[in-house]
Amino acid sequence: MTMDKDRVAGIAKQVSGSVKETAGKVSGDAKLETEGKTEKATGKIQNAVGGLKDALKK
Repeated sequence: MTMDKDRVAGIAKQVSGSVKETAGKVSGDAKLETEGKTEKATGKIQNAVGGLKDALKK
């Protein structure tokens, strides 16, 4: 069974958001930190949508 493309993209956004958030914290860049948090939240939502699609396929 393969994962829905939204789940894969969501996980990638979560990872990217985490990296940005951490980089923003380390460098003291509040804008980058906020971008990272937003991207991470978007990824979580996209992952949830993909999970729902996967559940409906069963």
